Amino acid sequence: MTRGQEYVASVFEKVKAQNGHEAEFLQAVEEVFDSLIPVFDKYPKYIDENILERLVEPERIVSFRVPWVDDKGQVQVNRGFRVQFSSAIGPYKGGLRFHPSVNQSIIKFLGFEQIFKNSLTGQPIGGGKGGSNFDPKGKSDLEVMRFTQSFMTELQKYIGPDVDVPAGDIGVGGREIGYMFGQYKRLNGYENGVLTGKGLTYGGSLARTEATGYGVVYFAEQMLKARGENFAGKTAIVSGSGNVAIYAIQKLHELGAKVVACSDSSGYIYDENGINVETLKQLKEVERARIVQYIEHHPNAHFTPSSSDNNIWTVKADLAFPCATQNELNDADARALVRNGVIAVAEGANMPSTLEAIDVFHAAGVSFGPAKAANAGGVAVSALEMAQNSGRTAWTFEEVDSKLYNIMKDIYENAAAAAEEFDAPGNLVVGANIAGFLKVAEAMSAQGVI
Repeated sequence: MTRGQEYVASVFEKVKAQNGHEAEFLQAVEEVFDSLIPVFDKYPKYIDENILERLVEPERIVSFRVPWVDDKGQVQVNRGFRVQFSSAIGPYKGGLRFHPSVNQSIIKFLGFEQIFKNSLTGQPIGGGKGGSNFDPKGKSDLEVMRFTQSFMTELQKYIGPDVDVPAGDIGVGGREIGYMFGQYKRLNGYENGVLTGKGLTYGGSLARTEATGYGVVYFAEQMLKARGENFAGKTAIVSGSGNVAIYAIQKLHELGAKVVACSDSSGYIYDENGINVETLKQLKEVERARIVQYIEHHPNAHFTPSSSDNNIWTVKADLAFPCATQNELNDADARALVRNGVIAVAEGANMPSTLEAIDVFHAAGVSFGPAKAANAGGVAVSALEMAQNSGRTAWTFEEVDSKLYNIMKDIYENAAAAAEEFDAPGNLVVGANIAGFLKVAEAMSAQGVI
């Protein structure tokens, strides 16, 4: 056993002992740790400085109650979180997730992944994440406003344009960001750069809405180029039907692919003519409706309720984009995709594929784009929004989209180069982990033991 292997194993045992009940966090840590062994063998100074144990422990975790009043006049209480994981290369940056599944393990795994994702963008932003177990589904606008105002009343103590800049995630869109920005402004005065994902009338950036979906497609385009392929004539499936999925579908269609299926938590729709993006936007962005209503507009499409043996991953396609939530694609799903001839998988959601599923893809020679690289477009454009806020300027859609494309191309090239350097050619999981880690490790080393 090399010194690097011994070090990584010992730190992981300590992480398991201290966080044994946090399954999602441990999954994210294990996936990263396995990739970093050759880095510690090559750079033993990072062992001497105990970089790994320092990095895996958040700089700060805040947990707080969020009391609010529903439309019936009843007092409700939810739990809020903010994990500020690493500020080695810049202010904490990461989204807020409002979903019943949110707990400390979920927020920690997301924040840990965010460190490497943000590093890969080349922007000066550190890693953080936050959220609440509040469910905005089925709530009125007034209920969402009361909740978000209460949430921000506590969160505002810990954030700021040069300290921690949250954005949206699952359950947090333009409506929620607007209410939170208003409450922050009420309490602190106008600070334009305290949140990203803002509306265009008060400091938001063009192309921010599209950024994660467009970015995952731009990353997949680079993977296909490496195989001598392109999108023309390819079929694709995209799980989810939220912001990331909608704009991934839109960009795939623009580049010549045909997306034949997408989903929500109730099931999936299949449309052999290609998913109609305008219908999807109307249902999900305007009406906040369920995906089954798509067939009311397109009777030739089919809806299938989701089950363990009949989900979107059973649909035959050349390309797959898991864009819904963590661990939505397991090893059985991966084998189904491989049997159906998939050649590339790019993750639009955070950690949507299990470790076993990733192993299946690699063994079958499927090009695999891990989330921390492939879905970094959203946070990359959030950083561009921060830059525009700081400079009191605004770029055109085309300017931002061009910058996004180049950032995603650079992420792919840097991940591919790191994989090649550390004897894992073509393995973008290893490459993304190493490329993201090295920048953060160099910064931590330079700044001393803090």
